[in-house]
Amino acid sequence: MSHTLRVGVIYGSTRPGRFCDTVVRWVAGQIRAGGKFEVDLIDPATEGAAAVKEQLGRADAFLVVTPEYNHGYTAPLKALIDANGVEWHAKPVAFVSYGGVSGGLRAVEQLRLVFAELHAMTVRDSVSFAGVWEQFDAEGALKSPERAQRSMGTMLKRLHWWAVALRNARAAEPYTQVA
Repeated sequence: MSHTLRVGVIYGSTRPGRFCDTVVRWVAGQIRAGGKFEVDLIDPATEGAAAVKEQLGRADAFLVVTPEYNHGYTAPLKALIDANGVEWHAKPVAFVSYGGVSGGLRAVEQLRLVFAELHAMTVRDSVSFAGVWEQFDAEGALKSPERAQRSMGTMLKRLHWWAVALRNARAAEPYTQVA
């Protein structure tokens, strides 16, 4: 079995002019710098359902980058999640959220409930950007990255641990056979 783990980084927004692109670039850079995951970017704005399903199926873990719109997560993200089933089973999911005052935390709490129903394991640690528009400069770099980098490092270590544990468990006994 390969030791390289694949993490699917999921864009939670499809709006034109979305800030999600900036946050995803930062997230993907952090993951790649850690060297423990291969990154697949999963963008419902540019990819068809079949391509998304394939990427989800081969992922060992997921990291959802979600904005908070009207105290919740987006409809396109809900559609992406609901259009798939076994692709989520027995895999860990982590979150990076962004928005205004709450930093997207209300969206994350709702997503935890949805992923539990899909037999996915959510990682407790997350990264949240309150007032996101003031935190990144015009080139997409964080103005004060230290805290977010520490939080991201901890979250990625835990996501990696769960990804290894659950991949080994799925290899020992396919989750679809657990009744």
